Amino acid sequence: MNQDPTITDPGLYTVVFENDRVRVLEYRDDPGARTNMHRHPDSIMVTLSSFRRRVASGGREVDVDLTAGQVRWVGAQEHHGENTGSTPTLAIFVELKESPPTPSARSVLGPDPAP
Repeated sequence: MNQDPTITDPGLYTVVFENDRVRVLEYRDDPGARTNMHRHPDSIMVTLSSFRRRVASGGREVDVDLTAGQVRWVGAQEHHGENTGSTPTLAIFVELKESPPTPSARSVLGPDPAP
């Protein structure tokens, strides 16, 4: 099953930019709106409005209150959510397409000693 949010919730998520390294999504909803289960890779979220929502994943629910102008790291995850507040949601997600870097011995140990 494809869990891309633009497919599970096409009326809420819109691709506003994409290249080979990132995909930028705009998310808009109204109070009471719910998303279907979907997946995000590692992302940066920018809140353009203040909103309240409940996010659920793996049998756990979390209520979050976010204010406009926040920039947050959102690790890769699968979830569904609901706008539980009284205001519309407007947020931008910058999804990373690259795999997380794996540390090499050089990055862990520092540069090679001079010959």
